[in-house]
Amino acid sequence: MHRSYQSILPTHNKFLQKRWDDTYYNEHRRKVRTAHSMVDTRAPPTYMHLHLKLKKLQLEEERLATIERDNRILLEKMSYIMRTKGRVENRNNYEYKSLNREKRQRELLRVTKENQSILTRITSREPEYSVQRWNTQWEDNQKFMDNIAQFPKDWWTAQQQENGRKRTGKSKEKSTVSKRAASSQSKSEVRKSPEPKVQKKEEVKEEEEGTKKEVQQEEE
Repeated sequence: MHRSYQSILPTHNKFLQKRWDDTYYNEHRRKVRTAHSMVDTRAPPTYMHLHLKLKKLQLEEERLATIERDNRILLEKMSYIMRTKGRVENRNNYEYKSLNREKRQRELLRVTKENQSILTRITSREPEYSVQRWNTQWEDNQKFMDNIAQFPKDWWTAQQQENGRKRTGKSKEKSTVSKRAASSQSKSEVRKSPEPKVQKKEEVKEEEEGTKKEVQQEEE
């Protein structure tokens, strides 16, 4: 095997050179395997007293023991009360007595008197401002505003009322014209009929009176 070995460095003995290279390589691999890192990446050590917390467990057991003892005592008392009638006396003949009742009553009387005096002063006080004088000043101001205004007061409402009157007048005229046309047609029909003249005149008068009444009602 050593004869086929090709060394990197020139040598006069391949066998020895192969052995030396193998020993150097094995030493290198051993050093690589046993090399220690410069930075410690291991997990931190775990301490049992931080995870177990024996003191907390002891306190919890003591608390549960006290609760169990109190429950047992309460159960014994309840069972004794259920077996017998018990010895509980719930009567209380104590009468509540206030130590500062008179003082509070005097304070209440003092406050009520002060409130009454304030109320009398407020009611007897005359007003500083006169409503009548305000009304007269407002009327004077309105007159001044009407004098200096370009348009009369409430001119838009007057214009609206006038427009409404015109519309109603036109509608009345149309209704009167239609009624007159209807009355004229009825008169022509009456003339054509062979009834006596006296009866025609009475019907015409009745129609005219009816039309007048309708016109008056519309105007009202």
